[in-house]
Amino acid sequence: MAGQWYGWVSLPILQFLLLRWYLRLLLWARLLWQVSRIGLRLVPTHPDRAGGLGFLAETGHALSLLAAAHGALVAAQIASRIFFAGETLPQFVGLIGIELVFVLCLTLGPMLFFSGQLIETKRMGLREYGALAGRYVQAFDAKWLRGGAPADEAFIGSADIQSLADLGGACERVGAMRLAPISREAVLAVAAATLAPIAPLVLTMIPLDELLKKLLSVVF
Repeated sequence: MAGQWYGWVSLPILQFLLLRWYLRLLLWARLLWQVSRIGLRLVPTHPDRAGGLGFLAETGHALSLLAAAHGALVAAQIASRIFFAGETLPQFVGLIGIELVFVLCLTLGPMLFFSGQLIETKRMGLREYGALAGRYVQAFDAKWLRGGAPADEAFIGSADIQSLADLGGACERVGAMRLAPISREAVLAVAAATLAPIAPLVLTMIPLDELLKKLLSVVF
């Protein structure tokens, strides 16, 4: 009866919920693709280092629950093989890696639709801000190093120094632009949610008391 309940009730419900989530992700990916076809006004010096699209990385946090569900499915399969087929956790490292890559592509992959515009924005930003920086440093050099500054203007406290530093920061920000609106925090959030249900399987290799002793020896 347990097998019949699994085959006729539990499994269809699980498949239905997963298909609903995949449909939602498909619609979300289609929306992002359509938006990426628009000529967006991206700013290369935006503080989020994604031209103003950095808020899209929050999708990774929102989909962490789905990532945890996928991790739980893989953990259940691995646990069944360990407890009833005599296999060990290291044998499934490849499967865990494939699952992690799949979930990352599923949740964050659609962000790559914006890579083309971000690459073009970064390229134009480097060219334009590089030209601006070139003109400014030439004027700065002529004024303060070649005797062009007025005699009554003090170098210390001059706004030219602050402007030079601000311009340098802007150029560094352009150079640090990401090629996709995906942050490291979003990747770590999805990866951690995926691996969290699999982590307890480490206890099949190391007893809990031994693991606690090792952790305490590292901390103390």
